[in-house]
Parts: sequence; C-alpha cells; structure tokens
Amino acid sequence: MPFRTIEISDPTLTPPGFQFITVQSPALRQRVDVTVYVPTSAKPQQALPTVTLLHGVYGSHWAWAFKGGAHVILEKLIAAGRIQPMALLMPSDGLWGDGSAYMKHGDRDYAAWIVEEVAEAAAQADARLAGGPRFIAGLSMGGFGALRLGALYPEKFAAFSGLSSATDLSQLEELCRQSGFHYDLALGQPSSVADAMLTNRERLRPFRFDCGSKDFLIEPNRRLHRELIAAGIEHRYVENPGEHNWPYWQKHLGDTLEFFSDQLTDSI
Repeated sequence: MPFRTIEISDPTLTPPGFQFITVQSPALRQRVDVTVYVPTSAKPQQALPTVTLLHGVYGSHWAWAFKGGAHVILEKLIAAGRIQPMALLMPSDGLWGDGSAYMKHGDRDYAAWIVEEVAEAAAQADARLAGGPRFIAGLSMGGFGALRLGALYPEKFAAFSGLSSATDLSQLEELCRQSGFHYDLALGQPSSVADAMLTNRERLRPFRFDCGSKDFLIEPNRRLHRELIAAGIEHRYVENPGEHNWPYWQKHLGDTLEFFSDQLTDSI
C-alpha cells in the first residue's frame, strides 16, 4: 500500500526499541501517528508477530507506552520466558473528537486505518514487522475497537483481546458527551461487539476479554459474556479486582500478551 508521505523517526535519537511514524493515511485523508516498539532483544533479521494496542477516549498513540508502560511489561515477560518476542504497534485512533471508536465516519474510515494501514506503516519502518501473525487488543474504547474489529476481520488477526471494554456504541456516547457525536456506519455494519461476533460466529479467531469488578463497564462485560454463552461462542472472560484506570491495565496487559503468545505456540 503506497503512502503519499511517511515520516519515520531516527532510531539513534529515540529511546531504545522505539520508532515514531507520521503517515498520510488514505483511509483518513490526513496525517496520523503510530508509536512502534520492537523488543531490544530481537535479532536484526528476526521476523516478529505484532500486537496492535488501541487506546481509549481522550488518548493518542503514546498512551499505551508512556502512561501504561506497555513496552516495560512486554520486556519483562520476554525476559522471564513467559511470552515469545513480539512487537507493539500503538496507533492514534485518528483524533476525531474525544474518540473515533475506530469506526467509519462519513468519508473517513477509522477502521480501515487500523485494519489495513497501521501494519503497512510499521513494516516500512522495520522490515521485521512484515508478514507475521497479527494480534489486536485495546482498553475501554480501544477494547471496543479491538473486540469489534477482531470479530469483523478474522482474516487479519490471529487472536484479539479487550480490557475494560465498552461493548456498545451507546456507552461511548456517554463517555464522550460531545455535541454532534455520530457515526456513519457502512450499511449493515454492527455497532455492538455482540452483533459483530454473531456476524462472523463461524470464523472467529480465539479471543478473550477482562474487566475490573469495580469498573463502571462491568455489567456490559458480564452481559456480553452471557450473550456469548447463550450463542455457543467459545471465549475466555475474566473478572479481576480493580477499576477503570491505568493501574488495572498495567497489571493485566500481561494476561493478554500471554494469551497471544499461547496462540503462537498452539499453531506450531
């Protein structure tokens, strides 16, 4: 996929393992950013699986790394032998309003940016990120995006995961509370996670989701769990102590990364 313009940071000037990308996105018709982290232990010619991490409302591409320490968690798990080496792709959602929900708005396709373009931009920055297994996860609005896009595009992602996820568009409307909040969905595209999963129920890849027991989104997550059981859709759901905040996501991102690594082991 050709990008009209792409700017990639000089790795000698960034923190070890990091690269920052600004690309002219055809799907969004504007410039947009991605933070990429490649484990410092990765070999120069080593092909790596990638994990796309989606941020929540009010956030941007730097949040998972510089509020959540996702790269620190990744490196600790690799060093402990608990996961296989993998790279983190942390894109902006496109910076529409308080949050794009990673959905199509009019002529700007925030879903296509994530599903089609982020991996290509990362591969242009580092050839080790081309062609390997892809995973997707996110928190809150990003959990909604990861569960929905993982379900709608099973050919793109080997597994997917949500942390403290919104499960329906109406919950994001409550979070954003902004005038003119609306989404222009493609005809027939589902606006809830459950409907997205039912759309592709025979093709779903392995997925999981978790939520804190004191999170304001706990009841929607419990309801999604019940709906999936009723539909006979296999999944993993976990409730943990905690709230809707960075301490919870820092503590439990490792559960998602281990789940993804297990899928790599199972496929061998």
